Amino acid sequence: MKQLTKLLSWLITLFIPYLLMMTAIRLLISPFFLQFEYNRPGFPADTYGFTREDRLKWGGISVEYLLNDADISFLGDERLEDGSPLYIDRELSHMLDVKILIQKTLRIFYTILAVTLGLGLWAWREKWAEDYWRGISRGGWLTTGLILSILLFVLISFSELFTAFHRIFFTGDTWIFLYSDTLIRLFPLQFWQDAFILMGVFSLTGALILGYFGQKFARKAQTN
Repeated sequence: MKQLTKLLSWLITLFIPYLLMMTAIRLLISPFFLQFEYNRPGFPADTYGFTREDRLKWGGISVEYLLNDADISFLGDERLEDGSPLYIDRELSHMLDVKILIQKTLRIFYTILAVTLGLGLWAWREKWAEDYWRGISRGGWLTTGLILSILLFVLISFSELFTAFHRIFFTGDTWIFLYSDTLIRLFPLQFWQDAFILMGVFSLTGALILGYFGQKFARKAQTN
C-alpha cells in the first residue's frame, strides 16, 4: 500500500502543472479577457478599420465558437457590414483546428481534475493524506519552475516561443496569416503575448499557493 501511495503521490505531482496551466487558459478563453485586453491602454488599434466594439463583437463570437458544439458554419455564416465573410476559408480551417485542440485539452483537464480530487478523497479516507499533499506541493514547485522558464522566453523572444508553440500543435504553415486577415486584426501578436503573461501569472500564483500549503498540510497530516 505504501509503495502504491508513493507512486500516486508522484502521479499527482505530474498532474499539477497541467491542471494549473489549463485552469489559467480556461479563465482566459472568456469574454472577460477580451474586455480587459481590448480596453487596455496601449493595445494596438486595427489599422484596417475594426473599432473596439467590432473587436469585442467578433472576438466574442469567435471565443463562443471555440467552446460550443456548433460546426464551422457558426463562423462561416457570419458577415461583416460590407457583406464580406468574417473569416476566409484558411482562417476557418485554422479556427476548426484550434477548437479541436482546445476541446480535447479541456476534456483531458476535466478528467485529470476529477481523478486528482478523487485521489484526495481516497487519501483522506485511507490515511495517506501526507503523501497526497506532498504530491500537491511538489507539483506546485515543479509548476513554478516551468512557468518561470516560459515567462523568461516571453520576455526574451516571444515571437520564437509563439512560433514553436504553433509548430508543435499545428501542421505546416496553416496558422500563418496576413496582417489584413480578420484573425490577425482581432488577435494581433500583442494579444497573445499578454495572454501568455497572464497565463503565467495565474499559474504561478496557484503554483506558489499549492507549493506552500501542500507542504504545510503534509506536515500536519504527518503529525496526525
